[in-house]
Amino acid sequence: MSNEARQHRFTPPQGATDILLIRHGETQAAVRGQTFPMVDGQGDPPLRPEGEAQAHAVAARLKSEAIDAIYVTTMQRTHQTAAPLATALGIAPLVEADLREVFLGDWDGGEFRFRAAENDPAILRAREKECWGELPGGETFVALQARVVRGLRRIAGAHPDQLVAVVVHGGVVGAALAAATGSRNFGFNGADNGSISRVVIHGEQMILRGFNDVAHL
Repeated sequence: MSNEARQHRFTPPQGATDILLIRHGETQAAVRGQTFPMVDGQGDPPLRPEGEAQAHAVAARLKSEAIDAIYVTTMQRTHQTAAPLATALGIAPLVEADLREVFLGDWDGGEFRFRAAENDPAILRAREKECWGELPGGETFVALQARVVRGLRRIAGAHPDQLVAVVVHGGVVGAALAAATGSRNFGFNGADNGSISRVVIHGEQMILRGFNDVAHL
């Protein structure tokens, strides 16, 4: 029997999946009178140069990690953010459609940014009630979180005992970590572009391991 007992060090449970949630890099600015490219009814802007630099910084940070798979969403900003890491690791990204960004209803495609800057009453209601369903035609937080959890558990089920990088969106990071912690709906909104958060998934259990790591930026 040892004479010493050291402090506990976390290790994922057997069969768990360690997921790096990477928010995509900064995208092109919205321009009045113009609509972003659209995919399945949602705005799909590409990365701006600053976002491309963030993508390369993510790759530099993670290229030495033992990552087994990379996932992206249906939106080009996640593909572009994942590309430098995918090239460095020689891994072809897979698509998980349930992790696409929250649907902003009538204001998707760029209008939301202007409405937010002007503190539109519907934006203020959405923030107060912590639900994007307050926007005209917007997706509710309950619906968003349900599909985000479904998508993450599908990834976890395919990668037991593995480390997976998943490039997603700010609203997705927020919904995932709120589910992991039982926090208020918007408790983890605001992840920075290019940031890395971390969650371990084991069956129905979700364990938060990190939020908004930007040491590489």
